[in-house]
Amino acid sequence: MGATRTPREKWIEEGLRALAAGGPDAVRVEVLAQALGVSKGGFYGYFRNRDALLAEMLDTWERLTTEEIIERVEEGGGDARARLERLFAIASATRGPAGGVALDLAIREWARRDEAVARQLRRVDNRRMDYLRALFGSFCPDPGDVEARSMLVFALRIGNHLIAADERGYDREQVLGLARELLLR
Repeated sequence: MGATRTPREKWIEEGLRALAAGGPDAVRVEVLAQALGVSKGGFYGYFRNRDALLAEMLDTWERLTTEEIIERVEEGGGDARARLERLFAIASATRGPAGGVALDLAIREWARRDEAVARQLRRVDNRRMDYLRALFGSFCPDPGDVEARSMLVFALRIGNHLIAADERGYDREQVLGLARELLLR
């Protein structure tokens, strides 16, 4: 019986983990193989080179952080407010190599130096914003209000992790809960 190959998804998952931790320069075949406890030879059975892995990593991130999250939100049904609450819960609980803000921030930093990554990030951000606009638009008649609420949700998701200020009289989760309540009015 032959040796078991490390699944393609494991290479992508480990690549996303490395990207989140150290940016695109940290995604190196030798390092990934070592983290997976395998030789780097198996890598070339799936990917023609490192650039092919990076492209698949971005595509995986895009799918997992847009369409799959939207599908999970929509599967639960309910009105737009209920779906927004579910979206907030899913987004705050999202962990793992393709989820979480560390990976989002690493991709945003990478996009500053790579136009192809910037285009893909723009597509992801536009898809996320369009979904938020659709949800808020179902109960907010003012287009400016819809745009502002959508941007605030997005900014909270990305920027919350960059804010070092202390809350006064509340912890961070309480403040975020209050912000969500305000946005859902």
